[in-house]
Amino acid sequence: MGKGDKKTKRGKIANKSFGARRPRKIRKKTPVEEKINIKGKS
Repeated sequence: MGKGDKKTKRGKIANKSFGARRPRKIRKKTPVEEKINIKGKS
């Protein structure tokens, strides 16, 4: 168990992969209404 183990967080980091143990950060998308309001105000 460690860097070679594909099921552990350390193994995912070493393998540069993602999964249940190492989820990706979710980026929040801005709603279309906010984009329209931002462009209209400036």
